[in-house]
Amino acid sequence: MRKSSVRRTCAVLAAVTSLALAATACGGTTKEDVKDEGGKAATAGKADPNAETKKGLTVGFLPKQVNNPYFTVADKGGEKALKELGSSYKEVGTSSGTDTAGQVSYVNTLTQQQVDAIAVSAQDPGALCTALKQAMKNDIKVVTYDSDTNAECRNAFISQASADDIGRTQVQQLAEQIGNKGEIAILSAAQTATNQNAWIDIMKDELKDSKYKDVRLVKVAYGDDDAQKSFQQTQGLLQEHPNLKGIISPTTVGIKAAAQYLSGSKYKGKVRLTGLGTPNDMRTYVKNGTVEAFELWDPAKLGELAARTAVALSSGQITGKEGETFEAGALGEYTIGKDGVIDLGKPTVFTADNVDDFDF
Repeated sequence: MRKSSVRRTCAVLAAVTSLALAATACGGTTKEDVKDEGGKAATAGKADPNAETKKGLTVGFLPKQVNNPYFTVADKGGEKALKELGSSYKEVGTSSGTDTAGQVSYVNTLTQQQVDAIAVSAQDPGALCTALKQAMKNDIKVVTYDSDTNAECRNAFISQASADDIGRTQVQQLAEQIGNKGEIAILSAAQTATNQNAWIDIMKDELKDSKYKDVRLVKVAYGDDDAQKSFQQTQGLLQEHPNLKGIISPTTVGIKAAAQYLSGSKYKGKVRLTGLGTPNDMRTYVKNGTVEAFELWDPAKLGELAARTAVALSSGQITGKEGETFEAGALGEYTIGKDGVIDLGKPTVFTADNVDDFDF
């Protein structure tokens, strides 16, 4: 049954006018990524796990950036799941990975169109909150995926993996490749990206371990998930730090751009690179010796879980409360964790031995 008429008073956030980005994300937030700023995940009513799965719903997907290969794969996973569930999919979004005002506008538009649920990858943890809370007041379920908002601004968050699984393993991979000795740098996405900042904090914490006493993080650079800027930032890192031994780029756009630069430079095979990338983007660089290993989850499954969670919420099978469980088709059963977080699973490490086994 469609919801009651939506009030068309969604206020555009006037305050969202600048991002204060440094000159110097695939992005995904995880359960530890967002500090509790005023409440737990938004929940309403009581869950009925035996409730019938509703059909004919409309779920609007709002990725962090449209035409980004990572989000294209993720959203296709959501579209496929919704088709199987008898509901409709629509995608909207900005072409820039840092246009929070644009994301706010799209949330307001989806609310006015009376969609049943919104799945959004947030460019900023707080900037969308007013608009998303307005959507929830109008009985629209809100699921964040890949990059979270503050917990009170949505019903559930689909996390790629735990922050520890993502942050620590990237440091461990790079340290092993450089023999636990030398200068390293991080090439991030946007300076405001929730997921990137959480992972970087954990990377810094991991580096405090005594086994990394000879590894020194010299800089965190920001490529804003823009290929050209990320390429230039890689070049700048190597010019500024000629003794650099390795780079971690926890963003699919960044790691590909960094690999492109390294593969055509004198640093190929000398400066190690790891991070988060897709097999299709990184296959060439693994095979030509630029990259030894990198990691990621399956973005199609991330989008599928976001879609199935949105339908489960709209059907009343879950509310987003900790401890609730639900079936997500072939993905299996999931349990909602603290603050409405649902973990997809552990990331996969890709090397020359297995990179050809994947197609995304």
